[in-house]
Amino acid sequence: MTLRRRGGFRRFASDRQLAVDLGTANTVVYQRGRGVVVFEPSVVAIDERTGEVYAVGTEARRMIGRTPAHIRATRPLRHGVIADFDMTEQMLRHFIRSAFNRFGASAEVMVCVPSGVTQVERSAVEEATLSAGASRAHLIEEPLAAAIGAELPVAEPVGSLVVDVGGGTSEMAVTALGGMVVSHSVRVGGYDLDEAIVKLVQDSQRLLIGQEQAEVIKLEIGAAVEGRAESAVTEVAGRDLTTRLLRRATIDAEAVRDALQRPLAQIIEGIDLVLERTPPQLSSDIADRGMMLVGGGALLRGFDQLLRSRTGLAVTTTADPLTTVARGAGLALEELSRLPARRRKRGSYRR
Repeated sequence: MTLRRRGGFRRFASDRQLAVDLGTANTVVYQRGRGVVVFEPSVVAIDERTGEVYAVGTEARRMIGRTPAHIRATRPLRHGVIADFDMTEQMLRHFIRSAFNRFGASAEVMVCVPSGVTQVERSAVEEATLSAGASRAHLIEEPLAAAIGAELPVAEPVGSLVVDVGGGTSEMAVTALGGMVVSHSVRVGGYDLDEAIVKLVQDSQRLLIGQEQAEVIKLEIGAAVEGRAESAVTEVAGRDLTTRLLRRATIDAEAVRDALQRPLAQIIEGIDLVLERTPPQLSSDIADRGMMLVGGGALLRGFDQLLRSRTGLAVTTTADPLTTVARGAGLALEELSRLPARRRKRGSYRR
C-alpha cells in the first residue's frame, strides 16, 4: 500500500505508527512492532462540574448507570461514527498516550471507519484524531482492514467476501486487486441484539433491565439457531414496570433466540445486497471460497450456521474476531507498497 504525498510516495516512520479501530463498543489500538497494545470499551466518564475526564475505557464502563449526578458516563460513538466530538477527542488522546506517550504528537495514526460514512463524518474522525495529538491522520475502511487482518488475498485478482459485525454497524464487502469492489454498511450490530433482549424482557416480563445486563444474557444463552442449549434459562433482575419495585424473572434461550432474529435478518439482507451487486467472475470466486466472518458478532453462537443456511456459502471465522480490523490496519501500515491508495485531505486514503 502506498501513500501519495506532494507528488511522491513515502512510508510512515517505522516506529511511530498506530492503527486504531475506533468502534462503537470497543477501541482497539495496534502499534507496529508490538501488535495490539490497547483493547478497551469506547466509554468516557466526565465530571460535568469541572468538564474534566473522570475515567476512560474499562473503568468508565463500570460507571454506566452507576454514577452520581455530576458524573456522566457515555459512549461517544454511535453506529461507528462520532456522536460527541469532544468526548471522542478525549478518548482518543487517552488511548494514543496509553500506546506510547514518549512520542507525543509525532505519532502517525490510521483510523478504521465504516464504509458507509459520509464525507462530513470522515472529516470529524480526522479532526478528532489530529486534535488528540496525532501528527497525521489517515483513514481506512473497516471491511478492507478486516480482509487484510483475516489474511484474505486482498491484493490478488481473486474475489473475497468479508463480513464484519461490530457493536454499532455491520460491514460487508467484496475485495479484489487491493480494494473493495462492492461494499455495504448496515447500522445494525451487537448493541441492536442487546436492545432486542431488553425489549423481550420488557414485553414478556414487564421488567426493565439495562443494556449491560442484556449483553450478559446474550453471552450466556444467546444463539442464532436452535441448539443443545435451547432449554437453558437465566435469571434477570430489574424494575417492575407495573409496581415500580425490584423483581427477578427467568428468561429462556428459545425466547432470546426468537428476539434476535430481526436484527440478524437485517445483517443477512445486507450480505444478500452485496452478493447481488457482485460481478459474475468474482461471484464464482466467492462461491468457491465462501465468506470470512469477523467482529464481535462472530462470537454469537450459531451465527455462522445461520449465515451458511441463508446464503449457501461456507463461513469461516477468524481466530480473534474482535481484533481483526485493528490488526489488518496495522498490517496495512507495514505493507504500504502492496495496496494502491488515493491521497486525500490530511493524508487520509480511501478506495
